[in-house]
This record gives sequence, structure tokens and C-alpha cells, in this order.
Amino acid sequence: MIKYGLPALIVVMSILYIFIIPGEPQAAKLLFKLIPMWLIIAYGCLQMPSNRKSCHWVIWIGLFFCMLGDGLLGWFVVGLSAFLIGHLFYLTGFIGRWRYSKMRFSAIVPILLYASFMSWQLIQALIRDGDASLIAPILVYIIIISLMTWSAIMTGNKLAAAGSILFATSDSILSWNMFVSEVAFAEPLIMITYYAAQFFIASSLRTIAHDKSSIIINSVHRV
Repeated sequence: MIKYGLPALIVVMSILYIFIIPGEPQAAKLLFKLIPMWLIIAYGCLQMPSNRKSCHWVIWIGLFFCMLGDGLLGWFVVGLSAFLIGHLFYLTGFIGRWRYSKMRFSAIVPILLYASFMSWQLIQALIRDGDASLIAPILVYIIIISLMTWSAIMTGNKLAAAGSILFATSDSILSWNMFVSEVAFAEPLIMITYYAAQFFIASSLRTIAHDKSSIIINSVHRV
């Protein structure tokens, strides 16, 4: 029931928020925006193995702070700060589970190129619109989410990597639509990639702390 029922409920509530719940009243809209994240947080807790490590709780706390960011994004800098704290928790959890490989390490190159491109575009847009005071917090956020994405890739955990890339995609659409130029179907694209990102990160809690020996042992047990 939990394995399939809770993910199905997350999908249903996400679709309900994105496509059905009207924008007014805002309180109801915000409530339905947060419900999928509450479910994802619960799902993440259930995904943790019985022998929980510190990285499980650190990543789970990251989910909680990102949920706060959702609720506080109406106050942009406050919401951005909550998301930033969430990413710092993700980053801390992922760094502790790194599995070095040249291919994964080389992912820093496209991440840096993309982060540089987004930074330049956003800086120009903020200066153009007279919002230069937002340049520093947004640049800090880009740096942290880029490092978070790279650290997730370095774990070798496919769910964590997919979640981090989708999170960066969601934030890119949001920031481009907000500051640079209008993006077609921005709202559903932002939320679909965002909920998917958080779900994948929560799902990664089941395997994020597996080492090679535990994988071999589990494989032997299955045989």
C-alpha cells in the first residue's frame, strides 16, 4: 500500500494543485501547493532503511526546508533563503556519500558553464529592471544549487542525480520566467519538475547510503 499508494497520492495531489485548484483564494492555493511536499516528506521518511545514517536525516531535513521555501516564496528573499538552507543540507548529505569516478567528476564542467550562463543572463536582467539588490543572493543560490547538483551526481545514486538536475531545471525556468523573459507554460513546467525532483531525492534515501559491500550482500541474499 505504502510502496504504490503514497506515490500515487503524491501524483494525484500534484496534478490537483497544478491543473485544477484555482489561484483564489490564495490561502487554499498555498495549502494545496504544500500538500504534495508534506506527502513527499512522509514518503522520504518511510524510504529510510532501519539502520539509518546521518546522511539520511540530513537529506530529509533538506526536504523540510524546501517545503518551507514553498510556503514562504511569496516573500522572495525569505523563501529563497529557506531553499538555500535546504540545498545546503542536501549538499552536506550527498558529499558524505561521494563515489569518485572521472566521468562523474567531469560533470562539473557543464554545470559550471550552465551556471555561468544563467548568472550572466540574470545579472543583466536584474540590472535592467533596477533589482540589483537581488544579484548577490541569487548568485549565492546559483553557486549552492550547482554544487548540490554536482555532489548528487558524485554519489553515483541515479535517483539523487535525477532529482538534483530536475531541481536545477525547475529553478532555471522559475528565475528565467521571473527576471529574464516569459516562458510558455512556466507554472506547470516549474511545478512538475519541482515535485518530480523532490520525489526522486526522497526516493534516493532508500539507497543513498549503500556501499559496495552491502550491495553485494543484498544481491547474495536475493539469490
